[in-house]
Amino acid sequence: MKKKLKVLLLFSSPYQKPRGYDYKEEMADPENMYTEKDVLEALQANGYEVRILGIHNDTTPLFEEIKEFPPDVIFNMVEVFQDKAHLDKNIAAILEMLNIPYTGASTGSLFLCNNKALSKKILSFHRIKVPWFYTFYRGKKVWLPKKMKLPVVIKPLCEEASRGISQASVVDNKEAFIERIKFIHDNMNMDAIAEEYVEGRELYVSVLGSKKLTVFPPRELKFGQLPEDEPRIATYKAKWDDDYRDRWGIKSVFPGKLADGVEEEITDVCKRAFRALDLDGYVRFDIRVTSEGKVYIIEPNANPCIARIDEMAQSAGKIEMAYEELIRKIILTAFQRTTTR
Repeated sequence: MKKKLKVLLLFSSPYQKPRGYDYKEEMADPENMYTEKDVLEALQANGYEVRILGIHNDTTPLFEEIKEFPPDVIFNMVEVFQDKAHLDKNIAAILEMLNIPYTGASTGSLFLCNNKALSKKILSFHRIKVPWFYTFYRGKKVWLPKKMKLPVVIKPLCEEASRGISQASVVDNKEAFIERIKFIHDNMNMDAIAEEYVEGRELYVSVLGSKKLTVFPPRELKFGQLPEDEPRIATYKAKWDDDYRDRWGIKSVFPGKLADGVEEEITDVCKRAFRALDLDGYVRFDIRVTSEGKVYIIEPNANPCIARIDEMAQSAGKIEMAYEELIRKIILTAFQRTTTR
């Protein structure tokens, strides 16, 4: 009889629980661990032998779990550690040191995607369009660069899930520019990046693979009935606040007709960006397509949400890839990386 693949589903927990805790209550809550629940059920449907482990601020249970029940592969869903998003790459580094195949982005990919300036510099070097930008580090002088065209979007340099992005992030004068950067420095205790606002359609393109890439059909964020004087950007509320989305008719949909050749251009740009950044696993590119059909990479997102209801799974379904098949392919990429790196 064929041996079952042993999978450890590893994820972030808002608190430290002992090994063996089943998280059934949290996974039953549609506002809580719905992504972990979807992945767990898909792993089980694929016939894998699955154990689960949530970690919060202590890696000891991870080492204990691996020693007692050595997995064939770890399905890595850790997004934060000690409530810090930038430590996700450190968990990946631990898995690399242990020489255990794991899903998702490598340490290097997580580092690059987390730093909006570094990824843009590399993409720009490879002649992939990105918004003109400038970084402002804490403790350094803040000013409006002469080359920068207003309006601009000001964001935390190393933050994820649109945290720190609101309508106030879009500024069109010097005073608001300086004020917003200082807000990020002082209130969020983070460095800031200012990038020129690109007018256009907001699309999300998921890419999966290692050697061979699958570029899924794009999804589009429709801004509905937002007031005309408010810029169309993916703020934290526009992405995650269901009441706000319902109030303004903001929806994620498959895009309507794109101009001839634009979808092919999107696919080519996203493949080139994936290779230029030396990414692996699964990634979602946030892009803007202008009225002239120019494609700009706003930012790459390593290990994006893979819940059934989210962009990547929806895009996979568009090409008739079942959710369980998507999860199986993500597992396969873990072994492909192990043999190619």
